[in-house]
Amino acid sequence: MALFKKRTAAGRLELGDLPGFDDLSADQLSALREICRETRFASGTEIMREGDGGDTMYLFLSGEVDITRSLTLSVGRHGFKNAEKSFVKLKAGTASVFGEMAMLENAPRAATVTASADCVLYEISREDFDALCAKRPDLGVKLLRLIARLLSGRVRKENDEVLKLSTALSIALARV
Repeated sequence: MALFKKRTAAGRLELGDLPGFDDLSADQLSALREICRETRFASGTEIMREGDGGDTMYLFLSGEVDITRSLTLSVGRHGFKNAEKSFVKLKAGTASVFGEMAMLENAPRAATVTASADCVLYEISREDFDALCAKRPDLGVKLLRLIARLLSGRVRKENDEVLKLSTALSIALARV
């Protein structure tokens, strides 16, 4: 699969060109497009905030976003402060979806997402997603598998990061 199959004249990807969506039929893409609402975010705009309620996910047509999480840091000997820690930068063409956990659970947002370049996104509500999955189980299974693959990949990556941090902590504590 080519990373960028084609872009519109506006320089954005088509729905079927998003990573992971290339196995959807024209009929399935059409059904999915029906529940999508095109949204635009200017660079610097916060799209979602960690801790807020969430019932939408976004399909990435163009642009770039930063994903950050709040982190408590030690300041001096007795103080602490909260800071935003940048975890990842997502770019259209290499990432297809963000906010997908909102389709699976009614929980606060796990991270803050901010447009780092102008973005064109398709927004899908949980209500519309659930209705689509009920109406089109063939499409629902494919979309849920896509979300499961994304989440599985993230869990594997985070497990590797925890192992690295645990090893570094163990080495640092051994030196004390």
